[in-house]
Amino acid sequence: MTTTRPATPTYRREDVDVGIVHVGVGGFHRAHQAMYVDRLLNAGAAREWGICGVGVLDGDRRMRDALAAQDFRYTLVEKHADGHRDARVIGAIVDHLFAPEQVEAVVERIAAPTTRIVSLTITEGGYGDAADAPPLSAFGLVTAALARRRARGLRGFTVMSCDNLPHNGRVARAAFTDYAARRDPDLAEWLAEAVRFPSSMVDRITPATTDADRDEVRERYGIEDRWPVVCEPFAQWVLEDAFSDGRPPLEDAGVQLVADVEPYETMKLRLLNAGHQALGHLGALAGHRLVHEAADDPPLARFLRRYMDDEATPTLAPVPGIDLEDYKSTLVARFRNREISDTLDRLRTDASDRIAQFVLPVIRDRLAAGGDVTCAAAIVAAWARGLEDPAVAAVPDRQGTPDPRRLLGELADHPSFAGAYASALDALRERGVRATLHGLGG
Repeated sequence: MTTTRPATPTYRREDVDVGIVHVGVGGFHRAHQAMYVDRLLNAGAAREWGICGVGVLDGDRRMRDALAAQDFRYTLVEKHADGHRDARVIGAIVDHLFAPEQVEAVVERIAAPTTRIVSLTITEGGYGDAADAPPLSAFGLVTAALARRRARGLRGFTVMSCDNLPHNGRVARAAFTDYAARRDPDLAEWLAEAVRFPSSMVDRITPATTDADRDEVRERYGIEDRWPVVCEPFAQWVLEDAFSDGRPPLEDAGVQLVADVEPYETMKLRLLNAGHQALGHLGALAGHRLVHEAADDPPLARFLRRYMDDEATPTLAPVPGIDLEDYKSTLVARFRNREISDTLDRLRTDASDRIAQFVLPVIRDRLAAGGDVTCAAAIVAAWARGLEDPAVAAVPDRQGTPDPRRLLGELADHPSFAGAYASALDALRERGVRATLHGLGG
């Protein structure tokens, strides 16, 4: 393999100041938000908007150590379906702190007047228990920093959720306000006035980094990178233009700044993310391990398109500037990109949160309109069947051992849904996934 050098930052990183603190630095943040900031920096803009990462979980220590060993730079590799690679070294992250060992440094960094945005990727389920979260959580650290800023007479910053949640800005506002109110009602009142919580829709398929990815970066680019990032070429970020204390010129990097994110986020959650749940659970039952294998399986592919066309699309409002038919076709092509080697286990992780956020809203809207929910019910049934099937490898779920009936709530007793769900679950148990897909028109 011929060694080539990827593009490297054109800016002097010592000239970059921290303006963004990001909690939850993983592959997605490094393939997405940090990449957009890097674009601006390479264009000679946004020198006051460098990123300091913050880790709060035990596993985040490895990320801190890996990045610190290479001056917080890393290689981002975009894998095209035809085998082509685009790679560049990203330098937008200029520091990283590990909260369990550096509590004071983290709180002071967030409280600093130069910090104007605190962004989050803490997963879909990271907001549900916010009010009871410990002091070392994102909620505890950010609220402690806000208390310092208030005491020092400084203005509030923007809290920007980049998680796959409907109305993620509103969810973040409620979570942080509730957390603060339980500890200091006056702080909660100030927070409500001083802090903005824009909603956002983020999209880029970013599988977990493997040793094979590290080997490829070494052999292809001559770089010893402890934690490179691989991703698809596609990237999208739709962001509500609502900030407390300014923002980088993100529109110059390809971000869509809009007044209302909801149509875009609903489209993405109900088509891409729910589509991932369909492939993840039905694909695992069919014996597949990788996303592209499931997407290339004809009965599964037909089922996926039927779900998107007949059940999800009718629940969507018009999306400005988006042709939904083209969007769905692009999604299928993205799922079939075998170069990504994305795993079904990644899609199935924390599935109880993901089913609740991505699939159940489609079911509720369809039932309210008197529509059919056969495919969506089958997705939920495939998840439930996977929980009881020893042939399907278990994956982590923040709910522990989920109870499908508890997750379904009132839907469990809704005649139209309950019948479709029971029928699909019985078919999966008695006849298997392929016969079930055949019966569903797959």
